[in-house]
Amino acid sequence: MVAKRRARRSLFTEISSGVQAMSDNREGRVDLRTHHIESQAAASETLREDRRLEVRTYQLKVTLMETEPPIWRRLLVRGNTTLRRLDRIIQTAMGWTNSHLHTFTAGGVLYADPSPEWEIEVKDERRVRLQLIAREEGEAFVYEYDMGDSWRHQVLVEEVRWGDSDGPVCLAGERACPPEDCGGVQGYYETLEILRNPRHEEYEHTRTWIESMTGGPFDPDAFDLNAVKAALNALR
Repeated sequence: MVAKRRARRSLFTEISSGVQAMSDNREGRVDLRTHHIESQAAASETLREDRRLEVRTYQLKVTLMETEPPIWRRLLVRGNTTLRRLDRIIQTAMGWTNSHLHTFTAGGVLYADPSPEWEIEVKDERRVRLQLIAREEGEAFVYEYDMGDSWRHQVLVEEVRWGDSDGPVCLAGERACPPEDCGGVQGYYETLEILRNPRHEEYEHTRTWIESMTGGPFDPDAFDLNAVKAALNALR
């Protein structure tokens, strides 16, 4: 069962999940307050205008959706950060290994790393900045990593401050990042159930696999703020 969860998803599966994420957003299954996305020409003009404005600093709360108790990180990020860089910041803060595709979904628009392999329209995340897709406190968008396992994160703007910062910085967080390729949220909780029961028939196999993925015993409640700060500092 664990081996099956570890199977790699095809690009078609990852893309299909991205399409479903957009559908969920349109149909209201993901209830987020989002900023209206402007036309291409208007967006370009807005971007030029934003560059003339004083830099803003965003306080973001990134929460892995459907986890209970929630797995989350609170970050300070410059408003002029591109979505490409924001991907690296979220990956680092959460603890992912950047081994799969990712997307941002805001206002019904999908942003990603441009590639001819995409079979749906995506906007180039290198050309879009955080302050373009979320300008006000209370707005939110979705960051999805590994569309096969579908690790979906709500990115909530908690506060917008005028002025520069030393970001990216992690202010707080709780709980460990799930191991890669464990089957999404449902697979993760199934894995934890096995690890809590040494008598389970898959206990030894699961424990060995998890430790090979995480580099040692896995504690789902562990979070090392100083280690995350150091890792983010290396991105500057």
